[in-house]
Amino acid sequence: MDNSDDDLARAITLSLMEHGSSLNHRGHYHDVAELQFQQDLRHAIEVSSSESNTPGISSKGSCSGRLKSNATTPSLETQTNTTAPPNSFLTERAQLERERLDRLKRQRGEENQDEMSSSSTKRQNLSTLRSHTDERTPTPSTSSASSSKASSSVNNQKATAVAKPAVSTNPVVDQLFWDGELRPTANLHSMPRQDGKPTFRLTEVLGPKSQITFAIISSYSTVVSWIYEFFEPRTPVILVAQPDLTGQAGIKNILPNWVMTVPFLRNGHGCQHMKFMLIFYETGRLRVVISTANLIDYDWRDIENAVWLQDIPPLPQSSPQDHKITNDFPSIMEHVLRSVNARDALTNMLTHEHPNLPLQTIGDLHSKWDWSKVKVKLVPSIAGKHEGWPKVVQSGHPRLMKALRDFGLRTGKGKAAKELAIECQGSSIGTYSTQWLNEFYYSARGESAEDWLDEPKARRTKLPWPPVKILFPSLRTVKGTVLGESGGGTMFCRANQWGGTRFPRELFYDSNSVGGKVLMHTKMIIATFRQKSTPFSAPSSFKASSATASTKGKGKSTAEPITISDSETESESEDDRAGVDDAAPSSSAKEPIGWAYVGSHNFTPSAWGTLSGSGFNPTLNNVNYELGILFPLYSNREVERVSCFKRPPRKYVLGEDRPWIQEESPVFMRA
Repeated sequence: MDNSDDDLARAITLSLMEHGSSLNHRGHYHDVAELQFQQDLRHAIEVSSSESNTPGISSKGSCSGRLKSNATTPSLETQTNTTAPPNSFLTERAQLERERLDRLKRQRGEENQDEMSSSSTKRQNLSTLRSHTDERTPTPSTSSASSSKASSSVNNQKATAVAKPAVSTNPVVDQLFWDGELRPTANLHSMPRQDGKPTFRLTEVLGPKSQITFAIISSYSTVVSWIYEFFEPRTPVILVAQPDLTGQAGIKNILPNWVMTVPFLRNGHGCQHMKFMLIFYETGRLRVVISTANLIDYDWRDIENAVWLQDIPPLPQSSPQDHKITNDFPSIMEHVLRSVNARDALTNMLTHEHPNLPLQTIGDLHSKWDWSKVKVKLVPSIAGKHEGWPKVVQSGHPRLMKALRDFGLRTGKGKAAKELAIECQGSSIGTYSTQWLNEFYYSARGESAEDWLDEPKARRTKLPWPPVKILFPSLRTVKGTVLGESGGGTMFCRANQWGGTRFPRELFYDSNSVGGKVLMHTKMIIATFRQKSTPFSAPSSFKASSATASTKGKGKSTAEPITISDSETESESEDDRAGVDDAAPSSSAKEPIGWAYVGSHNFTPSAWGTLSGSGFNPTLNNVNYELGILFPLYSNREVERVSCFKRPPRKYVLGEDRPWIQEESPVFMRA
């Protein structure tokens, strides 16, 4: 693309931005942040220059106070206070900023000084207050706070001890995460976070935009003029989006170097709800991002979300793909890309203006990058009707079941079975039945639906509720947040759902962020094994008539299980049919105490799917396209570190508590 094309792209962007009223708020916010950053930096330099003549400057100065108050962990704050005086720290911070700017100059080589300064300023604007809130962050080589490091197979590997994060002098936008990292997103209304967790901003997720050579990004709701700002005009981007009401798959050019693709939805019903990114850099590195946030400013500014990302190095040379491998991370990612029509968009780009993209075919993901350090399991839902076990276990809650089995996280069956309690946090409530909740719960135990699919449907509709906690913000919680009721526009529960005769109101718990008084758009499931002496029903609500428990599941975990009680108010061959090894989990030196899921799936039948058919030939119906990750949890401490919500969650008091329902709010009724 020549300079005239760059100018045209910028002009189109500016024209689109003129019609985005929400951008005005955001622009003002980032301008204030930039001004504050520059003031702090000048103050740091002034203090540094006078340090030799003023030996006793107080640590209570405004700049040092701000820096100190935003330390991400107490241990880091202590280290700052004991290893160097505040003035020394400020001098170092100013020097680091100068070095970062110099490094950018060298990287951009042919670009002139004005272009470099403008890009640096935009980065500061878009990563508001990054220099204050995320200066001290774990390095990928020393921190095991990442979700993926915790997710090694329990059959072959021991759990990794959780290490304290080390001090990093690099801004987050320049850091690499070779072992993966799970963090909440930064939020205008809860910074610094009450729990001190490090965060991700969108600019930090994307990295230096001048180094991006290609990207595939996916979102349910997208403000194109807003997300376009985060890329260079010359960068080719494929945007996976929600189809129109016809539900027909298709591609179209929406901006210079931007192609939008949409997948097929039967009768236009359902959502392309996946939120992911594949970002390719000029060094050959690939960054994989699984998020709960849409590509709109509101999701990255006013409401809390979560992001998991991992950097993937290129292979020294391409290796031929083994097409028999269909269950590892890159194979499932390739299946996802084909399902959402990204292959047609890629072909279009290669054929027309960008023949030299780092990704020439979808299959290149497997053959050109080294995925050996990725330990999380990918869990997609693919909209449509899936028949037969080989297809069924690739989508929805049967895929969750398969991934749990691959991790060795089955509960087992019979007397040797572990009990499992699950806490499901989301932003949208479904239409629940005891049949579906038990269906999902059985998969969440890592047990196959072939055990119960042949039972009479009438019997399944009479099962008791399983030990599931459904987290959703109460009206009281929404009113108590920083934005109040006006901030509840992305939380969905209908009055006719809540008032339903057989709706499981007794399973509802309040959703409160550990980061502050903000609402969460994060979709997360925390599942924990526990002792059997609970007021809940036995773990096997479905009768496994033909299966017997394996004695391999009798080994006790050395990790203390988390006990959650109500008082806390609270076709193929036999092998192919199940799609998995039927052995129960074996004992190891340190077994997981549970697992976590993070991604786009709300806790609804539309997201996770519904099963029918027989144990021999099942059928799964998925309404939505969804995507998330799964990983084991090895300790109570890790459970609390991963959880985005306060635990134990507060149980709704029936008759007093009511969920947030938009249609009942005067704010939304006026709108």
